[in-house]
Amino acid sequence: MLLAVVIVAGLTAALCLLRLLLAKREIRHFTEHLRRYNDGEYAGKLAIGMPDRDLESLAIEINRHTDLIVHAQAERRRTEEELRQAVANISHDLRTPLTSIFGYIQLLDSRELSEDERSEALGVIRKRTLRLQALLYDFYELAMIDSTDYALKLGKLRLDKLLPDILIGFHDQMMEKGLTPTFQLESRAIEIQADESAVRRVVENLVFNAIKHATGSLEIGLVIRSESAVLTLSNAAPQLNGTDTELLFNRFYMADASRSGSTSGLGLSIARGLMSRMGGTLNAEMQGNKLCLICEWRLL
Repeated sequence: MLLAVVIVAGLTAALCLLRLLLAKREIRHFTEHLRRYNDGEYAGKLAIGMPDRDLESLAIEINRHTDLIVHAQAERRRTEEELRQAVANISHDLRTPLTSIFGYIQLLDSRELSEDERSEALGVIRKRTLRLQALLYDFYELAMIDSTDYALKLGKLRLDKLLPDILIGFHDQMMEKGLTPTFQLESRAIEIQADESAVRRVVENLVFNAIKHATGSLEIGLVIRSESAVLTLSNAAPQLNGTDTELLFNRFYMADASRSGSTSGLGLSIARGLMSRMGGTLNAEMQGNKLCLICEWRLL
């Protein structure tokens, strides 16, 4: 009996020693894996070579932690690239009108000009100054929307009455651009909780974006779907086929790489920011060759 006890004790001690050695080997494996990861080497997923619930749980948490770090590093790189692009774009947008203003000021100082030439030069300076003012206002507004201190005055709003009032103001601009607008507006009362000035800004930005880029027809609709009021603006945009429509809301993305237009290109970013602040959504999708911008507010 005593011999059996000694044998069992010896086997138990041997098994414990083996398990301890295997555990130490796994710990060394974990250490080497983390070292390679910290040194910037690709280490892959951490796996264990022995059945142990505690070590398995530790490996799972290490893998989860490294995944979070990889995601954070990718996000940091994306943010840094966006910031770099933002600085470049803002510098370009501000430099263009400033260069023109400075050039015309030099022209006014350099030689005698006729009254008509002087008036024309001053007109150009005035236009470039207004563009510069608009750019600075857009940059400031976008920064404010992102601020936690930015607040809207939400109240009951009749969207079915406000929308036609906004659209009427764009009639002449649409005609000048050669756009043919068609309207399908809900006749029933549509009440939402929103900030009137923010709704005006959203709709104005969407329509102005269409006037700038669209040709041919512009379809504008306002309908009730389930518990939401949905505003859609659709126009032909075959050049955007194959483009990720989410890029349109990227504050630093412009389809026109020359950035030579009369605006900052931030209109859709500002509109989406305002919609989010009001608890609504603004999305874009391609339906065939048509670009559809879709605003949605919850009904009261």
